[in-house]
Amino acid sequence: MNIQQKIQNKIQGFTPRKPAGERVGRMHGFSPRKEDNQPIGQFVPTGKFGRLFPELRPLSPVNKSLEEFQKSLEALGNAMNDPRFLDDPSENDPANDNKTVPAGYTYLGQFIDHDITFDITSLQETLNDPLALRNFRTPMVDLDSLYGAGPEVQPYLYELERPEFFLLGQTTESPTGRQGEQLGVLPNDIPRASSMLGLLGDPRNDENLIVSQLHLAFLKFHNKVVQGIKDGTIQQESPIRKSAFEEARDLVIWHYQWIVIHDFLTRILDNEQLGLVLKQGPSFYKPTGDAFIPLEFSVAAYRLGHSMVRAAYDYNRVFTFLETDSKLASATLQLLFEFTAKSGRRDTELGLNPTLPTNWVIDWRRFFEIDPNIPVGLSRKLDPLLVDPLKDLPNVPEPRSLAVRNLLRGLKVGLPPGQSVARFMGFDPLSPAEIATGKDGEVAKQHGFDIESPLWYYILKEAEIQGDGEHLGQVGSRIVAEVFVGLLQKDSSSFLVRKPDWKPTLPAQKPGTFTMVDLLRFVGDINPIGD
Repeated sequence: MNIQQKIQNKIQGFTPRKPAGERVGRMHGFSPRKEDNQPIGQFVPTGKFGRLFPELRPLSPVNKSLEEFQKSLEALGNAMNDPRFLDDPSENDPANDNKTVPAGYTYLGQFIDHDITFDITSLQETLNDPLALRNFRTPMVDLDSLYGAGPEVQPYLYELERPEFFLLGQTTESPTGRQGEQLGVLPNDIPRASSMLGLLGDPRNDENLIVSQLHLAFLKFHNKVVQGIKDGTIQQESPIRKSAFEEARDLVIWHYQWIVIHDFLTRILDNEQLGLVLKQGPSFYKPTGDAFIPLEFSVAAYRLGHSMVRAAYDYNRVFTFLETDSKLASATLQLLFEFTAKSGRRDTELGLNPTLPTNWVIDWRRFFEIDPNIPVGLSRKLDPLLVDPLKDLPNVPEPRSLAVRNLLRGLKVGLPPGQSVARFMGFDPLSPAEIATGKDGEVAKQHGFDIESPLWYYILKEAEIQGDGEHLGQVGSRIVAEVFVGLLQKDSSSFLVRKPDWKPTLPAQKPGTFTMVDLLRFVGDINPIGD
């Protein structure tokens, strides 16, 4: 029995996954294309992706065939794999940790992404008509991934007798490494249907354990605000115009928007660029009609999170790479994705895992700076290197390397070179010598990408050179800042439009602000399984 099988046996309801070819359903990102729209212009109506820089020519082969050019991109993608610590992924070379960004922000970024974008088009099905791609998510920072269409339209997301409250799920009893210890049932899973699938506004929020637990934290955040309004501990500002549910939803969304701008973005962006956009407004993202998601954002700049992923995490005292008396196993990146229903196992007699084992519930102190006595896990540096497990994604057709897939997708949707974008935005682009640094840079130079670089690769290289791996550089920061601030300015219900001088009102360590740490403390569910 190998280590993987031993770990599986310790997890209640854990059974091997069927080979990809035997499954009926398709996994995240590989659903059939259902639309056949045509490109219609620079800016597009709601439901479509668009471009920030339609003036710029795509990165495309001139002296190579398309097949040769794709091979060059594959070579670069393969060079972006970080081969260190293959034998013990739990080690996660500390030299490549980003000491300014705790690990939880990697998955908060994914949660935010699911709120604003949903492209169900597979890599193979992506044609050279990117404007035909449909974004099935409203391009607004409005938590529709949480609320869905509301209790009237999607009542299964809410309690039957108290529809202003979200429905919560329960965990399953499970052991720890301490002899005789059994963790009991807790209200710490997302709600699930009899099929075991999560009942969520966005099914992708059950594709890995951490984002699933973040979704749960936001469900509880809403419920706590509703309860506060009902018992009078939170003042209802519009008791005549709004129900308790509506008041709570608006308060939750505004505090979430504050977290996005003033907690998340300030950690991952060049704050000079973010400050300029907040002060002066976007200079490049200016939709003439409804808001849309630019491909330069969704296919390049906002894929920064792939560089932040670790090979292993410290979930709690049971699944950790630290030594504890209750440890069962190191929680690898592979297990992170294998447990949950969306990406989980579909081949048991009952279907998917019935619910989350209690021993997997996240201890948030290990993901956000909550308790100075508990070492917080860190994200990986923002640079062109991705941890080794991401070179071989499970349950996807070839190519299985995430870096290769990202580079090929950028080619297929016609993204311009990073250097062209930098010049267009008024920045000095990275020099060929800067691009050529490191082993990834050597390969980039061999294929001419030190002169014209794929935009996603350029942005990560820029983060390494300009941000020392702690935050994005000028181009990446400006694109991300422009889109988020622009989305909020196009949303008539956002706090930036309704009340630009608004400050958070819920309890916070620093009154008048609000962070993820404040949210988790307000919910009061920081370490449900205890020490």
